[in-house]
Amino acid sequence: MIRIELDEASLGATRIAISPLWDAFCSLHLAMPHRHPSRPYEEWVVRAREVLREDDRTHALRLLIDGPLQFPDFMLPRPVGATAVEAELDAVRATPAEVVRAGIAEHYTGLEDHPYVRPYLADPEGACAALADAYAAYWEGAMAAHWPVMRRLVEDEVLIRARTFATEGVDALFTGLESRATWQPPVLELTKHIDAEYRAGERRLLLVPLVFAEGCRLYSTDDPEVLTLSFQARGAGALRERPAERGDSGDRLGLLLGRGRASVLRQLGGPLTTAGIADRLGLAPSTVSEHLSALAEADVVTRHRIGRSVYYQLTDTGRALLALLSGEDVLRAVS
Repeated sequence: MIRIELDEASLGATRIAISPLWDAFCSLHLAMPHRHPSRPYEEWVVRAREVLREDDRTHALRLLIDGPLQFPDFMLPRPVGATAVEAELDAVRATPAEVVRAGIAEHYTGLEDHPYVRPYLADPEGACAALADAYAAYWEGAMAAHWPVMRRLVEDEVLIRARTFATEGVDALFTGLESRATWQPPVLELTKHIDAEYRAGERRLLLVPLVFAEGCRLYSTDDPEVLTLSFQARGAGALRERPAERGDSGDRLGLLLGRGRASVLRQLGGPLTTAGIADRLGLAPSTVSEHLSALAEADVVTRHRIGRSVYYQLTDTGRALLALLSGEDVLRAVS
């Protein structure tokens, strides 16, 4: 269990950032042979394991996969809000030699002669470049094709969490963070197989939504100004292959609304944008927009704007319709 005590200063300065590299790192652990990923990741993991097994360029990632649970921050830099993995890889390549050696000394004491560790001491710049290249190869082979969907999911999460924080306060933000986190003010507890306690002090808190957080939980306490935590973004099911549509004879909702409009309605377990629904269903955004407009006119869904994005959500009528005609439990439909 990780216990983090947060003071008013850190809570008031809470921010949310996106990091494709943090997502890639967590996915590495989900792709390990002993892991049995849940359904959203079953199709993806086959390709990811193939990349790690057959692409020699990913060799430099072995230290992060097989080494100690704690590792230097330079190997996975703190997110700075970049939505392009290349910007984060540039930060890895630009790590100063003295930072590399200090990180190795702190986290890999006694392992200086290990074949995965030695390059960082002998040639810090070259080793960081090799690590960045390994990340890039893995990203290209296992992650890049999924990034458009992943980006929509984490951007939706950022907007939803920011709205919760602004309108309902920090208690609502942390209470609904995810199932593996427990908020008992002023302590945030994270389920993890190691025990540690931290005090935020005057550091601001940075939350990072990840689609692949099932792989591992990430937290970084080394930065004197920022305490960083990852959490699971909603909607990982969008990674799955498009499910076969049910036959008309058993789909009463589809018979009433049309299969396209019914499939849009079923996606609205939580607030989603038109683009987010389009990604999940493999439909054109214009088609989804047309369905949503009709559903809104019927008071089955409601819409609200956050910044430049418009979010759609089920009304009580929509939840009742799903429960009655789809045989779906109302609580599950809104979870």
